Amino acid sequence: MDKRDLLRKISTFPLIAKEMAEDLLAGEFTSVFRGQGMEFDEVRRYEAGDDVRRIDWNVSARFGTPYVKLYREEREILLCLVLDCSASMHTGSQALSRYEQGVLAAALLAFSAERTGQRVGAVFFSEDVTRVFRAGKGRSHIMAVLSAALDARPEGKGSGLGKALEGTARLLRARHFRRNSPRSLVAVISDFMCVDWEREMAALCADHDVIAIRLSDPADLEMGDAGLVGLEDNETGHRLYAATAFRSFREPWAAWHEERARLWQAVCRRWGAAPLPLSTAENAVPVLARFFRNQRAALPRRRG
Repeated sequence: MDKRDLLRKISTFPLIAKEMAEDLLAGEFTSVFRGQGMEFDEVRRYEAGDDVRRIDWNVSARFGTPYVKLYREEREILLCLVLDCSASMHTGSQALSRYEQGVLAAALLAFSAERTGQRVGAVFFSEDVTRVFRAGKGRSHIMAVLSAALDARPEGKGSGLGKALEGTARLLRARHFRRNSPRSLVAVISDFMCVDWEREMAALCADHDVIAIRLSDPADLEMGDAGLVGLEDNETGHRLYAATAFRSFREPWAAWHEERARLWQAVCRRWGAAPLPLSTAENAVPVLARFFRNQRAALPRRRG
């Protein structure tokens, strides 16, 4: 899919994001912003779904209608997008590559955060971190990030996911990047086809809420019978010929990808990152919407 078509698709996301925004910002990921050193900010009219224990009875009595208290951390959330631009992401058997699907997921998250006035920052990486966007607000800022993502190309060889996670953690400790947000919601968007990132993921999860979005493709598990096929590693340039007609190739191929998926899942569960698988064959909109809706439904009622 070319850039024009992707931008046309992305242009519809602000409307879709209206439906996702509350689920994104009310799920378990932002629960860390509540109840820990919260600073009272203001009150607003009670809305359906608000916790009745947050009602300010003095203000409600004065105006004759219920008002609830808002706290600063509930209103200032930093969403940091960590996007893998390495060569392995620019592959796939569908209309969208892994990378293009990843950019669409990033766009949905960014516009959902924008709907409620949250700040969005971004870190792009290939072999090393290639670009950083300081956190900002507004449609023009988000479009600048997404346009840069669509123009990004792989740099170097391999995927430096561990370096990117370590760099992101360092950035989020810098006041000029995070401002008043002590913790952030970090969305790591990658195929996770690399090594040596587990320790950095653990460190990032210790201080922030992390969603790990793993991009996959149907051909990872179901390589069709196409005869003798030339396969090239986009990151190393190594090339081999695969006899796809034989189960002796197809079964180990699928088993390797299944093992990578299990490893990713296990690391996420161990350190507290929320795993979100996303295939190039899927529509990212319902997948992400369902994910955040389920997270919100599973969240126990919070104390006021």
